[in-house]
Amino acid sequence: MTVMESSRVFLLPTGIAVDGGEENGLTRRIHAEPPHAYRAPFARDSDRILHARAFRRLAGKTQVFTRLPGDPPADHFRSRLTHTLEVARIAYTLASALGLNVELTGALALAHDIGHPPFGHAGEKALDRMLQGCGLGFDHNLHALRIVTWFEERYAAFRGLNLTLGVREGIVKHSRDYSVTEHPGLAEYFLDLRPPLEAQLIDLADEIAYLTADLDDGLEAGILTLDLIREGVPLFRGFHDAALRQFPGAAPKLVVNEALRRMLDALVTDLLAEVRRRVKAIGAVSLAEIRHAPERLAALSPPVEAGRATAKAFLYAHLYNSPGIEEAHEHATEVVEGLFAAIVADPGLLPENHRAQIPSEGLARTVSDYIAGMTDTFIEQAWARVQLG
Repeated sequence: MTVMESSRVFLLPTGIAVDGGEENGLTRRIHAEPPHAYRAPFARDSDRILHARAFRRLAGKTQVFTRLPGDPPADHFRSRLTHTLEVARIAYTLASALGLNVELTGALALAHDIGHPPFGHAGEKALDRMLQGCGLGFDHNLHALRIVTWFEERYAAFRGLNLTLGVREGIVKHSRDYSVTEHPGLAEYFLDLRPPLEAQLIDLADEIAYLTADLDDGLEAGILTLDLIREGVPLFRGFHDAALRQFPGAAPKLVVNEALRRMLDALVTDLLAEVRRRVKAIGAVSLAEIRHAPERLAALSPPVEAGRATAKAFLYAHLYNSPGIEEAHEHATEVVEGLFAAIVADPGLLPENHRAQIPSEGLARTVSDYIAGMTDTFIEQAWARVQLG
């Protein structure tokens, strides 16, 4: 039985979904706008994110790797953009099967990685280290909020994308909680309350997407072997054994594809059932009760969560920290830290529109904002120009 065939099993009480009207205030925008004739507020937000320059730049940003050192670029490995699209489809399925607001969920899925700098997590860590030395820090969720509220310039009436409060809250809180004491500037995002389920689902959709995709890309790149994955990821091994029994004459790659497909489907189906079980356990029938729940309600069941954690630990040990990838991480660190230091030493290297931000944002944050917006290719070119003097 597939997820969509069984979707009626998972529907939650209708009052739990974020509504599309003004009742809960989540469709409120920073700058008032008249309603659109045929697009709901969260659907408009999805369109605004999709058409943003920062979203398009995700095509040029690393997910895990785009090439190995010494190799030419590869066309089939996930970029930050293709990963985002995979997350969006999983999130849509989850929201639809649970009877949640699919437009809000879709907008959050499209925006969930928009604040990532170049070179994936290695670039983010390097940028954070440089800012820590200046008494600051880099958080890709909060940078995403800066992008959608200020950096994007598409409209004559206002800066930013003027997204709804619901989407802005989800951008901030989809993967972690923030303290109003440490982040007073985020007070409007209900920091003392849980985010709606639409936002809670995004982090798990992200996990499901990259666990299966990174096994696929790691195997395709030759960093991982099938035997290694089978030994280290029992969740995969079970589905691979079943696929081998069902398709004994199929090409090995197709059997792997079948196993990964079944693994993804099983994770999604378990998440649906566990969310429904947790909501029912606390008797929640409204969004307010979701917000006041003692913990986040989007989670996998304990046995499946254990399988997920094992798979993630395997990927860290054998893919993310593998020798070839480590070399790429070292290069990313050199480029990000070197460029940051060079621009701080000579702010004239900043474009004029970024230099104009220094009086209000400070030099370090302005340099960070500039670097975070770069694609992998652009930052390589910028670093090369600095080295040439």
